[in-house]
Amino acid sequence: MDWKNLGFGYVKTDYRYVSNYKDGKWDEGILTTDEKVVLNESAGVLQYAQTCFEGLKAYKTVDGRVVCFRPDLNAQRMIQSAQRLEMPPFPAERFLEAVKSVVKKNIESVPPYGSGASLYIRPYMFGTNPVMGVKPADEYQFRIFVSPVGPYFKGGAKPITLRIPDFDRAAPLGTGHVKAGLNYAMSLHAIVDAHKQGYNENMYLDSATRTKIEETGGANIIFVTKDNKVVTPKSSTILPSITRRSLMYVAQKYLGLEVEERIIYKEELNEMKECALCGTAAVLSPVGKVNDHGKEIVFPSGMEKAGEITQKLYDTLTGIQLGRIEAPEGWIMEIK
Repeated sequence: MDWKNLGFGYVKTDYRYVSNYKDGKWDEGILTTDEKVVLNESAGVLQYAQTCFEGLKAYKTVDGRVVCFRPDLNAQRMIQSAQRLEMPPFPAERFLEAVKSVVKKNIESVPPYGSGASLYIRPYMFGTNPVMGVKPADEYQFRIFVSPVGPYFKGGAKPITLRIPDFDRAAPLGTGHVKAGLNYAMSLHAIVDAHKQGYNENMYLDSATRTKIEETGGANIIFVTKDNKVVTPKSSTILPSITRRSLMYVAQKYLGLEVEERIIYKEELNEMKECALCGTAAVLSPVGKVNDHGKEIVFPSGMEKAGEITQKLYDTLTGIQLGRIEAPEGWIMEIK
């Protein structure tokens, strides 16, 4: 495989993990080479979008180990998603063992160190039995597949442009805080519309007052203030990004910066020095400007390269993931 020219998309690998829930319990689970999912036409996932998922990666480190980054947090977040959607949680310890087993069986698909690529891991769960009335399914399937993916950016992280749209991402007491498939389905029209208008993504405001910064369709947001404080929006309707939590820890403990999670109002955009999106795919994607209905806010870090602190955060976190920098205890799970 041409690792250095690998795109960010699905590549079929040899094995995937499958476990079924029936009669109130999960079965033992298997590894299979069959990538097909066969469902009844009235399956709960097809009728009422009863599904949730996770995303994490396996990396080849500088010393040749294969590791995953904080998968215990993915396991816990998937439990929270399942509970909110009235689905039976897949036990955290089994989640971690399933991740290990799938990566081990596809070990040859883990890209080499230095290629800029990684093995993307997608756990997901969905209702499988026929459902007609609006109610939770009785049977479920939990699966994990893996796919080698290239870096989100080729040739460096060029700052992107966001817009503040006239669409809402999540209702105040809805499902914005869990990784439900339905959240992403409702964002598709907004992202397609943003791309047609020449923007890379949407910067959503809270739907109750439309005055507070929340997140984008697929990533949390962090800011750097003019006095070098790293701040991130606080809201009960955004997804608790594992990457964002890790970056805030890195900013404070590794870089000695002040950090804060708080309500950030739209009017404060002019006071920020740097902005970036954060998530599993790219770790950090620098933002150069935001368009608010024709009014452009250009961050001092500019459109040519990532801001100084954003770059330090990126370098430190990827250094931890790839074994170049010592990780905090419990952050790295080695695949043996």
